[in-house]
This record gives sequence, C-alpha cells and structure tokens, in this order.
Amino acid sequence: MSVSIRLAKIGKKYAPTYKVVAVPTRSKRTGEYLEILGTFNPNVKPYSVNIEKEKVAEWKKKGAMISQAVTDILEDKYTFKPYNPKAEKKAAAKAKKQAEAAAAQE
Repeated sequence: MSVSIRLAKIGKKYAPTYKVVAVPTRSKRTGEYLEILGTFNPNVKPYSVNIEKEKVAEWKKKGAMISQAVTDILEDKYTFKPYNPKAEKKAAAKAKKQAEAAAAQE
C-alpha cells in the first residue's frame, strides 16, 4: 500500500481549514486517514501551521509521498489562493472581450 501525506479539507465553504494527514494514496480527499500529522489554517495572517515534523519524517522513512502543497507549507513557501467564483467569471469575461477586440482590430 502506498501512502501520501496531503491536506484534508475541513471547515466551511469559503473559510477552509485543513488537516495534514497520512492517507492511502487512492483514498478520497475527505476519506479515511491513517494518522493526523498536523493542521493548517490559511484564513489568518500569518498562516497558522501546526505540523509534527517528527511524524512526517517517520512516514517519509516508510516511503510516504509528500504532496507539493505540504512540501511548500513545510518550507514556508506556500501561497494560499482562495476560491472566488465571481472573480474567475470576471477574469474569463475580460479575457474574452480582449480576444474579441484583438480579432476586430485585425
């Protein structure tokens, strides 16, 4: 069985909080996990990070794969991008208008 160390989402719809967990690679994002290794809260500035690095090292020795997000959190390089459907729609509409304007100029 291969194991991954990744984020498991908990919390509200637009205010997510995450658990850092060791899970079987094929399990669901919010499914069963083998062990909780810590927590991550991106809703506060600076981010609230509580990860037991000793447990992460133990799982890594056992062959666990670490997700890119967890790696970035451990290295203090992570930038959280909140989901904002209105902003995405605006950006798509703006890009479409710019493409139409460029096509009209040609």
